[in-house]
Amino acid sequence: MSKAIFLDRDNTIIHNDDDLGDAKMVSLIPGAAEAMKCLHHEGFKLIVITNQGGVARGMFTEDDVHAVHAEVQRQLQEATGEDDLVCGWYFCPWHPEGTVETYRREHPWRKPQPGMLLQAAKDHDLQLDFCWMVGDQERDVLAGLAAGCRGVRLAPGAVDTKAEFTCDSLAEAAAYILTKEGAA
Repeated sequence: MSKAIFLDRDNTIIHNDDDLGDAKMVSLIPGAAEAMKCLHHEGFKLIVITNQGGVARGMFTEDDVHAVHAEVQRQLQEATGEDDLVCGWYFCPWHPEGTVETYRREHPWRKPQPGMLLQAAKDHDLQLDFCWMVGDQERDVLAGLAAGCRGVRLAPGAVDTKAEFTCDSLAEAAAYILTKEGAA
């Protein structure tokens, strides 16, 4: 069994306040790549877990989501020199208010439900109580907790959260996790 860091994508690894289906718009958050490299070198698998309701709303396709992820991976490799830093990419294209019939529904993969994390745990032989979920929204934290993980919330200032730690950046989250794991 392995341990992992589940990472939300938008405003955790890359800048994005809206739906993103254009790979040309991918921009890494400063320090995110280095934090991910550090976590990876400490034995954590890195897995991206992201809601992508823009697919259900007809704003872009699943292929566009894959293209965005490929560009994130390319930029991470360029920044760190590491091939395949992220070992798994999971996204939820469903949304209960979608305009595309195929994707209009609630789904167990849609955060705050833990479905993506549970599938990733099965796919990557993970022990969830040794895993962490890091994201900028409370739904990220809640999905992690529902799966049995510990949570870190990225948020400027004080927020109401069930996460055990809040901080401003993925770099700060990585430092905290490594301290708690005895690696720092």
